[in-house]
Amino acid sequence: MTRRDLTRRALGLLLPALLSLITLPAMALDGDASAPIEIVADRLELDDQAGTAVYSGDVDMRQGSMQLTGQRVTISRTDQGEVSRVRATGERAYIEQQPSPEAPLVKGWGRTIVYHTLERRVELIDQAELHRGRDRFSGARVDYYLDRRLVEADSGVDNDGETRQRVRMTLTPQQ
Repeated sequence: MTRRDLTRRALGLLLPALLSLITLPAMALDGDASAPIEIVADRLELDDQAGTAVYSGDVDMRQGSMQLTGQRVTISRTDQGEVSRVRATGERAYIEQQPSPEAPLVKGWGRTIVYHTLERRVELIDQAELHRGRDRFSGARVDYYLDRRLVEADSGVDNDGETRQRVRMTLTPQQ
């Protein structure tokens, strides 16, 4: 099998998984659901049997108003081919999305970001920070539930029972 045939086969296997991402962000801008998914990286490793696609090297993933960046991004899918989880890692992995035209832009950072697509929940882990408009949340871990617009933050505890990073929150009154 030629390299070109392998590339076509890999794209044929990966495309259905990536296209299933299109239906996930129900709370995002109307155009997001029909926008193409674009991923740029230095390397791709596709394992169809495991249901994973691993991108590495300055990864930039975009769909409509959503952007996800990191040094490594792993997309996992269920046996039915639905994307179940997108995990980004790096010194400062980043995610942003415009939930709706009237809502403020949501931005998040962490050394690890896990987007549980079926739950519509984003986990920001290790030096986590979430900006929702002018409101700021930080801690060792911050979870954001997209549909409910719920934020949960945790300070985290190390092996000795010591707090790693205190939870901080800044709420800005509406004008």
